[in-house]
Amino acid sequence: MKELCASFVQGIREQFPSDFLTQDPDILKTFGQDWTRVYSPAPAAVAFPRTTEEVSRLLKLSSECGVSVVPSGGRTGLAGGAVAAKGEIVLSFARMTRMGPVDPLSQTVRVQAGAVTEAVHQHCAQQGLTWPVDFASKGSSHVGGNIATNAGGVKVIHYGLTRNWVLGLQVVLMNGDVLELNGALEKNNTGIDLRQLFIGSEGILGVITEATLKLARLPKDLEVYFFAVDEMSGVVRLFLEARKSSFNIMAFECLTKNCLESVVKSRSLKSPFAQPYPAYVLLEVERPETSDSAATLDAWLEKLFEENLILDGTLAQSPKEAKDLWSLREGITESLVQRGFVHKNDIALPIAALEKFVAEMYPIFEKRNPHLEVFLFGHIGDGNLHVNTLKPEKMERGSFIALCHETDEDLFRLVKKYQGSISAEHGIGLLKKAALSYTRTEKEIEIMQKIKQVLDPQGLLNPGKIF
Repeated sequence: MKELCASFVQGIREQFPSDFLTQDPDILKTFGQDWTRVYSPAPAAVAFPRTTEEVSRLLKLSSECGVSVVPSGGRTGLAGGAVAAKGEIVLSFARMTRMGPVDPLSQTVRVQAGAVTEAVHQHCAQQGLTWPVDFASKGSSHVGGNIATNAGGVKVIHYGLTRNWVLGLQVVLMNGDVLELNGALEKNNTGIDLRQLFIGSEGILGVITEATLKLARLPKDLEVYFFAVDEMSGVVRLFLEARKSSFNIMAFECLTKNCLESVVKSRSLKSPFAQPYPAYVLLEVERPETSDSAATLDAWLEKLFEENLILDGTLAQSPKEAKDLWSLREGITESLVQRGFVHKNDIALPIAALEKFVAEMYPIFEKRNPHLEVFLFGHIGDGNLHVNTLKPEKMERGSFIALCHETDEDLFRLVKKYQGSISAEHGIGLLKKAALSYTRTEKEIEIMQKIKQVLDPQGLLNPGKIF
């Protein structure tokens, strides 16, 4: 096999099925990259294990032969964390999709790392339960990738991050050792929780092969509202009122005027409103069970209109209408990609700082280049903003990327000023490692590097990521 040492090739032939490894050019291109599309994929081969035991044997062989390995899930990340650009072996979990039976007593399920997020939702729904990790890419993202990046998503305001919904992990180290961490225990106070060490580590410390997931009851019937508001200040004020209410908020999403226009155009949809507004909010709440609670919700909404916190609004009257309203939020990224090359930033701020941050953010882009169009959307309930910049049609791609990197430095300095994070839910990967110091101190980075050295002394596992 090209670019692979003889001992590694021999080991593959002796220890694995004939369909375990491929060097098909189309497969290499597909599995060698994620959604960032910034780096050109150049893996040496792609491996498709079916079991943890096969993963263990592959990593042990790779370690002995000095072959670098890049774990690969649904490849929906936006930081280059699953990119193989320097002849690495891609370790794909596309075949590790097994889901065990749902345990209704403990409200858990054990799944392999390649299980697709939406498939897990459907699997658990039969028992009236769900794994409450949810985002636009749920139809293609893998559980292992969600855990490795501690993914957020649209329901964080209610459920919290992925790490809150993982009880146990099975992890393979680069030398082939298999760790079983915490099983299905709710409580385990016996030293350092190594499970949490691997959650959010982006695959640089070990490879997650199975997980015991903690489940929640399926929410009852949901009300989905789409509101028009006046700029980010209106979004924040509306969120404050929603937080003060007694209603069970499941999601609170926002998007700017140009985001809605992009989705409506790309999907040939109709805007919910007769006229455009500066910003929009998608609010999802559990439907009140009693008539008194329903009346209280109606009165609350009426008050919001009276106080001009809402300029216009609509309520989904059916599951289809609810899905259509959600598509206006979840279709933003896809609509922008269809229009051209997009530079993405995924940042987090303290919620109290959002309004001031956004007011200072736009002048940064104006100063660097007034022709840059910024598309802002995100999960306001957890302070997570997605700042997307679309390349002007007549600007050369290299010049655009260089300009974006210069603008990023200004943006990240502003993030640091408000004690935010340069990456809210997509990790550091390749794309943001040069900016890690805006969020992490020198001592923190040193400690992380030492942990990496202990668990992967040769630096073969997802090399070049984060540091």
